[in-house]
Amino acid sequence: MSPSEIFTSIAAGVPLTVLISVSAFAFGALLAVPGALALEARSRWLRYPVRAVVDLVRSVPILVWLFILYFGVSIGRFHFAPLPAAVLVLGIVAAAYLSEVCRTALAAVPDGQREAARSLGLGPIDRFRFVVAPQMVRVALPSAATFALTLLKDSSIPSVIGVTEIAYFTTQANRTAGAGLDAYLVAVLLYLVLSIPVAVAARGAERALRKRVRP
Repeated sequence: MSPSEIFTSIAAGVPLTVLISVSAFAFGALLAVPGALALEARSRWLRYPVRAVVDLVRSVPILVWLFILYFGVSIGRFHFAPLPAAVLVLGIVAAAYLSEVCRTALAAVPDGQREAARSLGLGPIDRFRFVVAPQMVRVALPSAATFALTLLKDSSIPSVIGVTEIAYFTTQANRTAGAGLDAYLVAVLLYLVLSIPVAVAARGAERALRKRVRP
């Protein structure tokens, strides 16, 4: 295969790499704030089970969870296809990590500001919306952006169950055409191209939040 053919064949995996990464991150972000609030809840009946789930998810390798869901879970004739299994597993992992990130950010908001908002007559929802959430997002954003980059790299793991993303096509280029180092260099280039915009956007958002929110 020529270099251009190698690049074209591996670049065919970019759409699914992006789809898996974005979908999993969105799933995790959707559950992150409820998860963080549960981790900070006063009720042990809520806090302890959520903490156990978060720690369990984070302690087991993604590959193991992927094998459990893809090979081990079946209900009647229902069986997870590779792509939904990949998104669900990475989404659950993202939810666990981002819940912990948001919990740390939530704890970083000074109690004095919560009390000041309460003394102004703001209800729980308004206190969270106008006082807690903006500061929580500012604190959580750097860690969340770092995790987004990690998730992008972890999107290569589902290639082992046949998800046709960048790593899958890289392996195929080696097996069928003996592309060797060229294939891996193309994969590195593609992951780099996908990662840089995420890092730049995160830094821009962090600067904007610093201007708008004052601790």
